[in-house]
Amino acid sequence: MTRQSPSLTVETNALLTRMGEHVRNSRVDKRLPRRTLSELSGVSARYLAQLEAGEGNISIARLQQVAQALALPLERLVGSDAMQDETTYRIAMLFHKADPDTQDQVIRLLAGAAPQDQRARRLCLVGLRGAGKSTLGAMIGQAVGLPFIELNREIERQGGMPVAEIMALYGAEGYRTLEADALQRVADKHQGVVLAVAGGIVSNPGTYANLQSWYHTLWLKASPQEHMERVRAQGDTRPMAGNPEAMAQLRALLEARAPLYAQSDMHVNTSGATPDQSLAIVLDLIASRGFALPKA
Repeated sequence: MTRQSPSLTVETNALLTRMGEHVRNSRVDKRLPRRTLSELSGVSARYLAQLEAGEGNISIARLQQVAQALALPLERLVGSDAMQDETTYRIAMLFHKADPDTQDQVIRLLAGAAPQDQRARRLCLVGLRGAGKSTLGAMIGQAVGLPFIELNREIERQGGMPVAEIMALYGAEGYRTLEADALQRVADKHQGVVLAVAGGIVSNPGTYANLQSWYHTLWLKASPQEHMERVRAQGDTRPMAGNPEAMAQLRALLEARAPLYAQSDMHVNTSGATPDQSLAIVLDLIASRGFALPKA
């Protein structure tokens, strides 16, 4: 019976036990005596015995030596039991080596298309800041009789502080975690809703795949100049303040994200159009795509 150290957490003890089992099973599968593995890895046989018994609090460097001696990637020794299944393991390794676009396609395929009725009354507006998501979102919500929600406001309520402070305190990773949670919470709470999300949500493949499963998606786009002018018209001069390259950076950002935005179900260019004109186009589009409009 494996002894557990009372000074370690339950999770750490479980990890050490699992890691020891993986090392032992891999060694046995390769028909390597412990002494031979010791010679190949440079880790003492006594230490290997402790490791296989789940008692070896081994360093990453030493564990890497053991993995190399077994001709296995380090992930194979510390992964979950599911990772030990050959098919699962091979898929995981292929996914890890794939380029970002391929990874994104795999995530979308595995997420699967949601039943049409699940998305029937949910609409999400995506696009860069200044595309008109807030203005049009509120107008669409009023026109179809559904609540309009800005995801960043949900994130602020969840985080207990403005988004800028969340970013400063927790960084982009912390913000993305709150963003994914907020997206799930809105979908769970609302069978019908018009949602506006931050422009960068498309850069998170898992969250974006969920968004596309739960919502009809609409990309609101505009020219870079109009994006910038609308943001400044809202009283926000930060994009241009002390940054002569702001427009070039905006163009580069739009170009980089355009292929992701283009995966949306519908596209509407708001350049040169009034909000009322854009609204009319949107209402025609969502009706044609099966969005459940209220009965007259």
